[in-house]
Amino acid sequence: MRDMALTPESVIEPAPPVEREVRLAVEGIHCASCVQLIEMSVGGLPGVVSADASLATHRMRVRWAGDATSLADIVATIARAGYKAWPLSAGGAALARTSAQRMALWRLFVAGFSMMQVMMVATPAYLAIEGEMAPDIDQLLRIASFVLTVPVIGFSAAPLFAGAWRDLMRRRIGMDVPASLGLAVTFGASVWATFVSGGPVYFDSVSMFVFFLLGGRHLEALARRRAVAAVEELARIAPARAARLAAWPGSDAAEDVAAADLRAGDHVLVRSGAATPADGVVMAGNGLHDEALLTGEARPVPKAPGNPVIGGAINLGQPLIVRVTAAGAESRLSQVLRLAESAAQAKPLSVQLADRHAAHFLWAILAVSATAALVWLAFDPARALPAAVAVLIVTCPCALSLAAPIAQSAAIGNLARRGVLVMRAHALETLARATNFVFDKTGTLTTGRMRVERIVPLGALDGDSLLLLAGRMETEAVHPAAQALAMQAAPLMRKARAAPPTCRRETQGAGVEAMVDGETCRIGSVAFAQGLHGQPLPDDARGKAGSGTLAALANQRGWLGLFVLGDGLRADVRGMAAAIGESGASLALATGDNRAAADTVAAQAGIAEVRAGMSAADKRRYVQALQDAGAVVAMVGDGINDAPVLAQANVGIAMGGGAPLTQTRADMVLMSARPADLAHAIRVARRMVAVVRQNLLWAGAYNLVAIPLAASGMLTPWMAGLGMSASSLIVVLNSLRLAPRRQRVAAPATPAPMTLVST
Repeated sequence: MRDMALTPESVIEPAPPVEREVRLAVEGIHCASCVQLIEMSVGGLPGVVSADASLATHRMRVRWAGDATSLADIVATIARAGYKAWPLSAGGAALARTSAQRMALWRLFVAGFSMMQVMMVATPAYLAIEGEMAPDIDQLLRIASFVLTVPVIGFSAAPLFAGAWRDLMRRRIGMDVPASLGLAVTFGASVWATFVSGGPVYFDSVSMFVFFLLGGRHLEALARRRAVAAVEELARIAPARAARLAAWPGSDAAEDVAAADLRAGDHVLVRSGAATPADGVVMAGNGLHDEALLTGEARPVPKAPGNPVIGGAINLGQPLIVRVTAAGAESRLSQVLRLAESAAQAKPLSVQLADRHAAHFLWAILAVSATAALVWLAFDPARALPAAVAVLIVTCPCALSLAAPIAQSAAIGNLARRGVLVMRAHALETLARATNFVFDKTGTLTTGRMRVERIVPLGALDGDSLLLLAGRMETEAVHPAAQALAMQAAPLMRKARAAPPTCRRETQGAGVEAMVDGETCRIGSVAFAQGLHGQPLPDDARGKAGSGTLAALANQRGWLGLFVLGDGLRADVRGMAAAIGESGASLALATGDNRAAADTVAAQAGIAEVRAGMSAADKRRYVQALQDAGAVVAMVGDGINDAPVLAQANVGIAMGGGAPLTQTRADMVLMSARPADLAHAIRVARRMVAVVRQNLLWAGAYNLVAIPLAASGMLTPWMAGLGMSASSLIVVLNSLRLAPRRQRVAAPATPAPMTLVST
């Protein structure tokens, strides 16, 4: 029997490994070194594609492929690195975080209580004249200070020593190392002086330093939670239970089910005051929905049968019956959360630079501390230890590592509250320095709710016949003009019961070609329709159409008709354009629509440069030409045809109501679809860049001043601890100026002028 030869056709390619993703909350992250250690540990597991931890949010995102690694392996690896982690979706996540916060407060309380008691015990020694206090009394006070300081070293400072030991075992120098080294040396020298040599003791400095350090970290944690409060609030609004109507409309009986068990097609009852458990469409009832956390819209949105609803929105009106269209991970709220968390996890260039500088700076701290000790040993050995310890403590680069991440998290939270979703880490930095803004027209500057205003027959078919044919071809299209045609043709289609077209093919930015009743037809732009038969549009056709968006319909024999569609300008477009123009940036309108319609909208919006009749490829080439000339381009669009140009632009901004493909290619999504919020995003982006620069300048200036003071012996260890904590706190508080205010700001009823201020 001959062996069978394996041909390429007979070889079965193995299926690619399934890629998985998990988001974790990580306890114990204090500095950039912690982040790098966790990322390196998890990134070394087999199959791990990416491991990104965030200093600002204390969260981590891990993606891996294959079965060589599991969630248990990831959590165990993080535990071996010295940290605790748990999935964000787990029910005990909030409880674990609360427990960690409670333990941190206990450590702070013990350090504060000990500090006060040690200061009381040490006061007589400070006030007594030399030789006045009896030796046995002095020794008793020293022993009392030692006993009161032991709980601080053994309990309050335990996380510092654990972090330092963890870093040293992995041959790394983290920010806990210099602080722990300073504590250990100071406490050890004080113990030696108490029981052996009789020299000076520094138990009061030890307890004060630990108290100030823990107090500063606690305040930083509170500020950090406020900075990401908007995203945290989104995660809490999704209801866990739902009232499902299994037999509706035959029966109104509701059963209580988990919201995660809902499926598309289910009917649910949304009671007054309850949160909507999933995305859907109202089938019965009239209500008012509070969508502020999802879209930034402060006013309640009226809901009636046929209106879409968003999962997580609060029903403020009458009870509604909703047919589920997307639930669980497919819902809009879940997608928003995933994107927001991805943006918070990602690291822009400024954060990466800060992390690298902080890591190198730690070695410089140790070198400066050793140099200060050696110099003082040569002149005044008694001052060598305090000076070396003060240098170790005062120059801890916590402020440097926090300078960018906290500001970024606060800015992302601010924009999330206004309905602007940041999807890429670089988006805000790039938006702040954008020199050119290019806008699509339909659905971007205009509302996208188009309507057919006129039908111009160019052949034997009358208006209804043309509309019926167009509706049959455009039923599955997503462009606003196509949807307007399909919606207006719906009654005719139901009456005619016409069969759907065959061989349907949609060309991005051009139109649809399909076989209808045995004949090839095209509908879309004039150039696209003309390509089917090659005949130019009649001279009087454009005159009959007038201004407006044109959709041309043709078959292989020639022109059939034109559809004139109208669309209203979004509120605040002119104010937004004026604000961007006043900031020094250039504006342009790039649309596939005809010149007359484009000029009309551009004049209303106050945009001077107009590019009409552009295909998706034309828009992309236009943006690339601007970039080649040195421009930083921000592109704003909403249709599928805008996806390539959004990807080409330095920062792509998609409208929230646009096509899903467009949003996946964008760097930011304007969920609110309000032009005023785009102007707000530009202001926040520029303020964020300014705040990051201020933070880095402060952190650098602080260390330049603090190092000479500590090395010269002018700062005691406890003063150094206070300075280190204060420097980090100043950075955090400065960043919190970007955080959203607690009150919700209602959208103005009429367009209001806006001004972009460069900081």
